[in-house]
Amino acid sequence: MIKIRKAAESDISAMLDIYNFEVENGTATLDLERVSLESRLEWFELHNKNNHPLIVAEKDGEVVGYACLSPFRVKPAYNSTVELSVYVSHKHKGRGIGKALMGEILELAREDEKTHLVVSVITSENKVSCIMHEKFGFSLCGRIHEAAFKFGRAIDVIFYELKV
Repeated sequence: MIKIRKAAESDISAMLDIYNFEVENGTATLDLERVSLESRLEWFELHNKNNHPLIVAEKDGEVVGYACLSPFRVKPAYNSTVELSVYVSHKHKGRGIGKALMGEILELAREDEKTHLVVSVITSENKVSCIMHEKFGFSLCGRIHEAAFKFGRAIDVIFYELKV
């Protein structure tokens, strides 16, 4: 059974492993080099305050995925807009964990009076994520063609939005 809970500092290493697997093997992130523990600690410090929750999915005591709402841009006028990220361990994909995390993080966004808009920036190759966003009511609001290059190929970036 999956348990979803607020992320703790002790979860950072597991979240980092999930993320770095995607850095090295997938296009869910457009980072080209592994992220360091130090930078992930700084990232962690931005969350679970203001309107930026960070949650994890745990199965049998192991963190198997996480979701967060992060600042969209650093300008104060954007404070009510957050950017959604959902990552699931490659070993646990296809089991509804991403859907459970997304449902919970969007509920937190709806409950937070400081949040007005949730946006997602997704690579065009991440078709499962696009489908999931549409099932949760997100609207496609833009595409930048060949915005990124990873693994020797050009990748489009797609933008989704959801008013909460």
